[in-house]
Amino acid sequence: MRVAIDYEAEGLLDGIGEGPAREARLELLRTLEQEGFSLAELRRAASEDRLALLPVERVLEAEGPRYTMREIAETVGLDIEFLQEARRAVGDPAIDPDERVLTDEELELSRHAKVLLDAGLDRESFLELVRVMSHALDSIASALVATLGQALLQPGDTERDLGLRYAESLRMLTPLAGPALELILGRRLREQIREAVIGRAELESGRLPGAQPVVVSFVDIVGFTELGEQVPADELGPVVRDFEARVESVARPPVRLVKTIGDAAMLVAPEPDPLLDAALELVESSREDADAPLLRAGVASGEALQRAGDLYGRPVNLASRLTAFARPGSVVATDEVRAAARTDCRFSFAGNRRFKGVTGEVAVYRVRRAERGD
Repeated sequence: MRVAIDYEAEGLLDGIGEGPAREARLELLRTLEQEGFSLAELRRAASEDRLALLPVERVLEAEGPRYTMREIAETVGLDIEFLQEARRAVGDPAIDPDERVLTDEELELSRHAKVLLDAGLDRESFLELVRVMSHALDSIASALVATLGQALLQPGDTERDLGLRYAESLRMLTPLAGPALELILGRRLREQIREAVIGRAELESGRLPGAQPVVVSFVDIVGFTELGEQVPADELGPVVRDFEARVESVARPPVRLVKTIGDAAMLVAPEPDPLLDAALELVESSREDADAPLLRAGVASGEALQRAGDLYGRPVNLASRLTAFARPGSVVATDEVRAAARTDCRFSFAGNRRFKGVTGEVAVYRVRRAERGD
């Protein structure tokens, strides 16, 4: 017969005085004990101030048999060194190869990895793909947690109320998230494949080129650093979220949002016209909204190398430098962008400039929409 835990004697009520908070803690502890959490688990969670999260962790924890990494390696036909690299790529902590902690999920993922490798994907490319996916899903998880936190936290909540509400929401959300992510990924893959141009050289070599011609634009919030020194951090959040929403709204194919970095965003496209239109739309909207900070943008073109979902090369560096050079509420571009553009814009010469980290002088042009009669 199992002996009930003496919460007081075990120190699980330390620091909590008499009243509603103590009653809520007792109710939470009884619920957790009934659900099978051990005294050691309760002690550890209490010391880390995460008792309320234990119901959530139980929902997220996979059930079923446990395997060692060595067993999975032998079952699937992959070496342990590769599986260890894959864990690092996905952001999981290192484990002993003989520690029985891996679940059916890890076994199934390892089988999928073996299929991809057998199909011809090299190990380094697979690991790079895993790193990109892990980074992207971390951002998605962060957004989901922030959204859930705002939606589920209610005034006067106890630890038990919040923990159980989170757990129930996760039970309903998890089965829905997978198909939604699969649908969105399929659409994005189709868009990117449509943009890929496979020429004769690629067909003959059987490989896509390492570098590809792209047009790159950075857009940033003017005076964001100074703004951060003037207002509390929690007031900056809505400013950044509004900026991100504006950027996402103009990232219509073939324009693609590569990343947001706090007060800046990087957009790319295979040709200048749609990207110039997106940059102008963003900057013009900031000039028209008296409650929003001004934006500015720089646009450059050239060959860039794609790695782990990001782009590297001269046009990326130059677009970033141009953005810092641009006046508040304006868009600037290079001569290469101006020469290739067929859009209905006006370009005015802003001079030859030198930028840190960019070789040679750069002819810079200010860009604005053409007015009727121009």
